[in-house]
Amino acid sequence: MKREAGKEGRRNGLRSSPFPVLYPILDAGLALRDCASDLDARWERLRLLVRELAAAGVELMQYRNKIDEDVLVAQDALAMREAAPQMKLILNDRPSLVAAAGWDGVHVGQGDASPAEARALLGPRAVVGVSTHTDEQVMAADREPVDYIAVGPVYSTMTKLDTSPLIGVEGVMRARALTQKPLVAIGGITSENAPAVYDAGADSVAVISAIFAAGCAPRKSAKDFLAIFK
Repeated sequence: MKREAGKEGRRNGLRSSPFPVLYPILDAGLALRDCASDLDARWERLRLLVRELAAAGVELMQYRNKIDEDVLVAQDALAMREAAPQMKLILNDRPSLVAAAGWDGVHVGQGDASPAEARALLGPRAVVGVSTHTDEQVMAADREPVDYIAVGPVYSTMTKLDTSPLIGVEGVMRARALTQKPLVAIGGITSENAPAVYDAGADSVAVISAIFAAGCAPRKSAKDFLAIFK
């Protein structure tokens, strides 16, 4: 039987998944825009952002860097691991860097290494997640050795220019009916529209701009999201 707890259970604080309700994605192109080439400033910024999230109560975070070479991403990862030893840290795309940096897992997209390849490299204890954009991809991901399935974009977003068509909350509802695995909704999610996404069946929301964009206070923004589910 697929998930049918529905809106009332979620609004009353009842959850069927232990997956963290908030999944910040720290995008290097956004968060490091003004200090990317100054390595000391870069790593201090990353440490500060991760500490801010930890102080807000965030349990899980992803680092997405589609720009830099492996050697620099690995150094970034070490700096963030040092700053938040208890937080679960997920690296986007690069499974070969996860173990050396002491991180907890990897997130792969449709054009990256397959979930099976990531699992074979990292072993059974690592967290492996995968992005999906269609019902067919959700069904395929449900058969893969993944710990969660990300689905989106739910709403329009400026952090990725190569996005697939919007799925809306209706797409989240369809995905929820297709898998029992933890479902992470992504794409244009704010504290205002997050309740509708949770009600549609998401276990978690992945958030980028609403936490890390210029002018945002990461700790306060993360707390605002976490408060939605309390």
